[in-house]
Amino acid sequence: MTATLLAPSLTKDQCTIGLRAAVNILDKWKASTDQACRILRISRSTHARAKLGTTDWSVSLDSDQMQRVSFILNIHAALRLVFDNPDNQYGFVGMPNHNEFFNGRSPLEVMAQGDMISLYESFRRIDSLRGAQW
Repeated sequence: MTATLLAPSLTKDQCTIGLRAAVNILDKWKASTDQACRILRISRSTHARAKLGTTDWSVSLDSDQMQRVSFILNIHAALRLVFDNPDNQYGFVGMPNHNEFFNGRSPLEVMAQGDMISLYESFRRIDSLRGAQW
């Protein structure tokens, strides 16, 4: 007998709330619409609807998209722990970073390549800034 662990399905409401939060964060990071769509793997129309925030709209996202949302929320949480100043919390991802992985590019540029590895590695490096603050 083999036990299999399955991730629980998320409701449309959970997907919608998570997506709206991620879109709001990306907006505060000054990501363009194209960058946000590539990072979250969503269409421009889904992005526009999420930004509007109307209560009669909801969306279903697949597990890849929800993982992307999760990375954005967790990067945001890490930056809020590392920086007290909102300008730094929201400006950091747009600043050129000369550490080895980023090579002079901003974390936002790297994440906007759209692949999961770039998003994950950006998260991992930003999350490491907080050290043992969790």
